[in-house]
Amino acid sequence: MKKTIIIMLVGLVAAVMPGKVQADIIDKVPVLGSMARSPKILLDSLALTNPDLKETVIVGGDTVPVILPQKNYGRYDRGLYNYLFIPKGQWSFGLMASYGEFSTDDYQLLSVLTNLDLKVKAYSIQPSISYFIGNNQAIGLKFNYTKMNLDMPSMGLDIMADMSFTLSDVSYYSNKYTTSVSYRNYVGLGRQRRFGVFNDVDLSFGSGSSRFKRYYNGELRDTRTNSVTASLNFSPGLCVFIMDYVSFNVSFGVFGVQVHHEKQHTNGYLDGTRFSSGANFRFNIFNINFGMAVYI
Repeated sequence: MKKTIIIMLVGLVAAVMPGKVQADIIDKVPVLGSMARSPKILLDSLALTNPDLKETVIVGGDTVPVILPQKNYGRYDRGLYNYLFIPKGQWSFGLMASYGEFSTDDYQLLSVLTNLDLKVKAYSIQPSISYFIGNNQAIGLKFNYTKMNLDMPSMGLDIMADMSFTLSDVSYYSNKYTTSVSYRNYVGLGRQRRFGVFNDVDLSFGSGSSRFKRYYNGELRDTRTNSVTASLNFSPGLCVFIMDYVSFNVSFGVFGVQVHHEKQHTNGYLDGTRFSSGANFRFNIFNINFGMAVYI
């Protein structure tokens, strides 16, 4: 123990000495000399021995590294790499779509909801075009159409004799058109360039309309709403190349901020207007998108 403490003290003193004095002390203390001549073990020692770090490929006449250089903003280099996935200069043409459906017939909830007949369908289609301004980085345009249908032919609420009512012939329809400017950053998961993950950031502007019909006191009420929306959305996803120039993609809308303005009429009379804004961080089953893309 004493020997260890002495070695540590000698090493500490040597560290603050001028370079020539340090060399003399290290040469005269065998333990310090062996430590100085031993190979250095760095946090990213595995990364330094990775043969892919020096490998390059030829893309469009340019020499591109297999592992893309990137800055490490953390305290440690954990040896995580961004492999070349899609090189600079390529075009991408894609089509994504989503579909969700829910229905229930004669579903009873604790004998409170009776004769519940509900059917919900929602789908969207989204063509896109992108250009890779850098390796694994693309900017592009997206055009999205979304439609939702809800039909509830019947529903009953039975709590007490004087707290019971029934609904029938309730329907809701909506459609929306959106144009987006997007930036997508890929992270390649291997040198084979088959699997990659990405994050999509898009700034969207859209307009839409909806129609809500229901009976109230025996009178049909028909409410129509027109809306305009601007939003900023973040969608992570997975990309898998199933052929050399064709990929399968899936993305999940998990976070976004938006501003929304709408105007509403019921039976032809203006109900009012509303302006709202907000953010959400949630997983939405109706916002899972599957698609294909072609690269040239």
